[in-house]
Amino acid sequence: MTDSLCDRRPEPTLERLLADLVPPPRFAQARLENYVPDPAHPSQQEAKERVSAFAAALDRPRGGFLSRLRRRSEAARGIYLDGGFGVGKTHLLTSLFHAVEGEKVYGTFVEYTDLVGALGFQKAVDLLGASRLVCIDEFELDDPGDTLLMTRLIRELSDRGVSIVATSNTLPDALGEGRFAAQDFLREIQAMAERFEVLRIDGEDYRRRDGVAEISALPEQEVREHATAQDGATFDGFDELLSHLMRVHPSRYGALIDEVAAAHLTGVHGLTHHHDALRFVVLVDRLYDR
Repeated sequence: MTDSLCDRRPEPTLERLLADLVPPPRFAQARLENYVPDPAHPSQQEAKERVSAFAAALDRPRGGFLSRLRRRSEAARGIYLDGGFGVGKTHLLTSLFHAVEGEKVYGTFVEYTDLVGALGFQKAVDLLGASRLVCIDEFELDDPGDTLLMTRLIRELSDRGVSIVATSNTLPDALGEGRFAAQDFLREIQAMAERFEVLRIDGEDYRRRDGVAEISALPEQEVREHATAQDGATFDGFDELLSHLMRVHPSRYGALIDEVAAAHLTGVHGLTHHHDALRFVVLVDRLYDR
């Protein structure tokens, strides 16, 4: 019998939630050495060099007790990588994560807001505050509440001496929008602005394709047979899955898809409810990451 995501009710431990805060498997081999800058866009090479220097500075010996105490009492500096899609920001961020020794965490903006929602703000600060480095991929500015929550989290962690490195996507064909997004970010964190170095990374999306993709709908029976024939596959109706996601906290979506090799859905349609859309996008992101 084919497995169903709707039958799964994950109860991950706190240790499991924290263990999930690492780069996705598809970036397991990302390193500064194999990031290849586009010669047509010098800002890519500049960003690589700056991130390399940042990693080296974090890994320098920390000196004696008084030196560590003084450093811990000072707000940490960070980097904000700003640019369009597919210019290598996530590659650089995951490379930094792999290059730095010691306690560190990595997650998307949404994963951190979900973690705060699941644990509460102060507990999340205490847990993340034990890290030397916090990497935040895909910082978002479209929800004022989440943005203020994350900027407060960053401020608290930075005050504890935790280094923060964040990335943000901007539309490649929106002239000036990249710098505008960076300014928005810095405006939101106000007093923290001087703690962040903004690196603008220009270039074209390396994944761009010239062809046109055509997608055709499949009969439900064909989808069901495809799911039945695969190990680790799940099969669900779209509306049933949307209802189930309402009852599973987004911080548990990673555990929800443990051992899932392929997810099959039938009855997929356009979404009109904002929260349905947000939950489904989080699930798709977790599937994509794996």
